[in-house]
Amino acid sequence: MFKQKPLAAAVSTALFGLAALPALAQDTEAQAPMQTVEVAGIRASMAKSLAVKKNATGNVEVITAEDVGKMPDRNLADSLQRLAGVAVRTDYDEAEKVSMRGTNPDMSLILFNGHTVSGGDWYVGDQGSSSRSTSLSLMPSSVLNQALVYKTSYANIVDGGLAGTINVTTRKPLAQKERLSGVASVGASYAQLPDKTAPDVDVSVNWKNEANTFGIIAQGFAQKRYVRRDSVSRFAYGTSSGWGEINTATMLGITDASLAGSGLKAADLNGVRLPGSMSSEFVESVRDRKGGMLSMQFKPNADLDVTMTGFHSAMNANNNGRLTSGAIYSMLMGKGEALGGTTGTSPNTSSNGQRVYAQIRNPVIVTERTLYGQELRVLKSADIMFPDGTTPQYVGNSEGFYRDGAKATSSFIDLDAKYRVSPDLTLKGLFATTRGVGETALDQGTTFARYGTGVSYALRGLHEAPYVQYHGAGANQPGINPDGSGYMIVGRTASGVKTTDKESSGQVDAEYKLNNAWVQSLEMGLRHADHKRDSRRWGPAFRTPLTVTYDATGKIIQSTVTPLDGWQPYPGNFGSGLGGGDWDNTGFTYSPEALKAYIAANTKETSEAFERRVSSEIDMRERQSSAFLMANLEHGAWSGNVGLRYVRTVVDAQIATPIPNPRTCLRSAPGQPATVCAAYPGAITDAGDAVAFYDGTTFNPLSGTMYYKTPTHKVFKNFLPSLNLRYEITPDMIARFGASRTIGRQNYNVLGSGFGTPGCDVNGCRVTGPNPDLHPLTSDNVDISWSWFFARRSNVTASLFHSKIDGYVKTGTVGTSTIELTDPRDQVVKTFFINTSSQQGAKITGIELAYEQPFGQSPFGFTSNVSRAKTKVDDGRPMVGASEWAGNLGLYFENDKASARLVANYRGEYVNSTTAPSPTANSQGLSVINGVTMPTAPTMAAPVTTLAFNASYNLTQQLSLSFSATNLTNVKRAYYRYSEEEQQKLDVSGRQFYLNLRYKF
Repeated sequence: MFKQKPLAAAVSTALFGLAALPALAQDTEAQAPMQTVEVAGIRASMAKSLAVKKNATGNVEVITAEDVGKMPDRNLADSLQRLAGVAVRTDYDEAEKVSMRGTNPDMSLILFNGHTVSGGDWYVGDQGSSSRSTSLSLMPSSVLNQALVYKTSYANIVDGGLAGTINVTTRKPLAQKERLSGVASVGASYAQLPDKTAPDVDVSVNWKNEANTFGIIAQGFAQKRYVRRDSVSRFAYGTSSGWGEINTATMLGITDASLAGSGLKAADLNGVRLPGSMSSEFVESVRDRKGGMLSMQFKPNADLDVTMTGFHSAMNANNNGRLTSGAIYSMLMGKGEALGGTTGTSPNTSSNGQRVYAQIRNPVIVTERTLYGQELRVLKSADIMFPDGTTPQYVGNSEGFYRDGAKATSSFIDLDAKYRVSPDLTLKGLFATTRGVGETALDQGTTFARYGTGVSYALRGLHEAPYVQYHGAGANQPGINPDGSGYMIVGRTASGVKTTDKESSGQVDAEYKLNNAWVQSLEMGLRHADHKRDSRRWGPAFRTPLTVTYDATGKIIQSTVTPLDGWQPYPGNFGSGLGGGDWDNTGFTYSPEALKAYIAANTKETSEAFERRVSSEIDMRERQSSAFLMANLEHGAWSGNVGLRYVRTVVDAQIATPIPNPRTCLRSAPGQPATVCAAYPGAITDAGDAVAFYDGTTFNPLSGTMYYKTPTHKVFKNFLPSLNLRYEITPDMIARFGASRTIGRQNYNVLGSGFGTPGCDVNGCRVTGPNPDLHPLTSDNVDISWSWFFARRSNVTASLFHSKIDGYVKTGTVGTSTIELTDPRDQVVKTFFINTSSQQGAKITGIELAYEQPFGQSPFGFTSNVSRAKTKVDDGRPMVGASEWAGNLGLYFENDKASARLVANYRGEYVNSTTAPSPTANSQGLSVINGVTMPTAPTMAAPVTTLAFNASYNLTQQLSLSFSATNLTNVKRAYYRYSEEEQQKLDVSGRQFYLNLRYKF
């Protein structure tokens, strides 16, 4: 230990400031004294978690991974969902995004070793959504040392967690018992639905010197698994996608005569809710995750402790599949546009030179009560048929895709230091940099139109696939039959996306001990973070146009040959887990190799600049600066802290803005120098933005829409007070109170995305647009909790909480502003209304209960928790991503030779949406049904319960064999609209099994 005089202490402080760089203090709870436990595995992990929870000043939840092989968890999200008040978003039976206390994942902040971590998304939709939520699919559970979930805020915690903050700490070398130790796990995963096996390897080695002053941990992992998802849904092209209402004024085939025998008149069907499509989708993917962690710790004496940690994880996730969808709306409206368009310019269905409309026969109508309280009627089953004798007409589509080069990466490096300058003064610091990338090299696909004479359907229960049969459409395979039925190619797509998220941050904190009657110490600190978000999209040019034409009699004439090679039927067991029995589960898809070859043959190289699609780019920089002061309190049975954090957020965005038409700026041809536009000097003239450039055609420099970047600069300032009080009723019974104001920042796409997703229908044309004036969300929070640690590894906790949120984003606000854009379907310049975002208030009120206890002195025990969070948004809609109910029940067994754990996880219904909904998110729009204006139906995810199991057996003292299984009950994930009568989607992903041999030394 250094013995320093004041001058020496001051010099040491200065040298530390230069050497350690700005840094972020490690959370005080992470350093809380832990109960010494000699047992290993489940019991040791539970004992350590409860010790931290008991000693914490605020209301926290803890996971301490003493032995991660004892839990049926594959990544950190799997582990976190075991905690009270924590829920996860699951994709392909893998937990991925974490939310707290009934909120959306964007409202929770996830830290690693006290700093933020950037992570890429593997799915193309998430890659372009620009969410702030962190995907934990890249983080294997084996990197976890401890996860501390803060449900109440402290002034010294990084700002940004509106609903709560999760700090994940990694292992430190000098904390390990042995000088040289490690663990190696080798095994395999088996996915039941795709019927494939993949390897699973995780190796970690720890070394420290004899003096216990320097140590290293090195870890590497390579984990692979195959996934598949079988789905039925209402998804389709054009207005046939989703749900809508029958309108006999436009659906002229619905007549009293066509309904003869049903007891209904045509007028009786007006306003009845109608599914636009009966669709099925087959998707398969691979999750190939590789990475590692390196941590070095230097602690020469009791005063100085420096740790550097680096982490990198990359996951390849190529995915492919096929959608078979119907076009019920188009059929009823007498429209034959091959991509589902129903505007006035869309071609009409025609048979023998006469326009024809589909009829509704044998309708079955039921009454539903919506989640908003209105009563609506639903067409549960019907035959949607063209009149007898009609030649085959447009009845649906089939879309195939292969997302090649789909991958995500996440990396960080941090330098953490703690230095005791004197007995009363301690400095803490951390410098961190992090980078995450989500990329899809080429999202390529083909779309086919299907021709037949009708479709029959019957919706069954929410968790059953609906009955569906197509009529007069021929076999479910590509190609047009002599009578005009079958499939023809009508669309091709090819584009890529890359989103890069990175941040450099630093903080220096100081703690000064006072040791007076109430204030034990004062903490203060400064932090600065520089965050950048960049999202780019590109797409190659096609060689020739793809056209569908019609002759005078209405017969379809195709000028592009439909590919007939390389296709294959859906798997023979497709839909076997969806129930329903007698529905058409056939379909076809092209192998990834065949689809890649087709797209490659039909596209050509132009230039990197010409392939750029400026309209969808996001280019943002956000600088966060903060300072805090916090007093740590203690007097008798009382303890706690009170503090204030000041936050300044500077947001700079470059917004892609279209140049008004008619324009004078000339687009440069591929490979040619960018032209200069005098009217708009910032015009990006060398980007193609998906304009056509076919072989043998003259390049048109005035085609399409051209963009320039408009800079925005916004500054937001927030004061965040916090108070946490802890009262020891008895040594084992603790009461806590917390009050705070927290902040959450808006998703990048509502602040700085360009104008995108233009679309036109019978109601006009609309385009999304950003709103850079949106201020950060703030939440005023109150939390009261009571905990009783009545026995070893036993605890009962009850918590009450309330949050009042200001600035909750309201997407889908239709403004009065317009902009001139090109309709992507017909390349005609039209006037588009701008849909953007506004803000409103919201409230969350809830209760959490947790209870865990071993069964006496036996090796058995259980854990349990349940939470309820009632949310209320000013506009009366449910909060996106918010589950009212969540719960867990776990049973465990452990002795010296074996252990087993069975865990059930429940999540209640919630509004299902991407974690970063676009400004036109349909869940917050309005609809007029039967003359009544009401909120548009959101897509609701139905409640789901999953079951996971883990067992481990010690073959020797060092060697153990473990088996894990997830999704044991092979759950069906169901989604609906206004009520369960309106099934929107049903999917199943199958069970996953893992077998590992683990060696410890």
